[in-house]
Amino acid sequence: MYDFPRIEAWVIVFFIAILFGLSMDYEIFIVSRIREAWLKGRTNDEAIVEGIAHTGGVVTSAAFILIGAMSGFIWGHFVGLQQLGLGLALGILIDASIIRLFLLPSVMALLGKWNWQSKN
Repeated sequence: MYDFPRIEAWVIVFFIAILFGLSMDYEIFIVSRIREAWLKGRTNDEAIVEGIAHTGGVVTSAAFILIGAMSGFIWGHFVGLQQLGLGLALGILIDASIIRLFLLPSVMALLGKWNWQSKN
């Protein structure tokens, strides 16, 4: 009979809290740059392209640094930290690539004028 380690309860709580905070940080940074372009008079699609282009390098670099830092936990001897490190590294990779590159611009392009309340 094998005794496989199970996912510890505290890992799930930490994983959700940390990943939510990091993803909101990325998204607020990106959307604020898109809004700045829109306030300068760009169309919705032009603002999305400009915002993604100006934040791409910063967000990608930050994601790689965080993935490297979280991957360090994987090589430790404490199973809970290994689980947390692997989950956060994969979560950051998914957030910084799939969500930032595909989901956010697609949703903003589909919403069009409903992205913005007013042009103050």
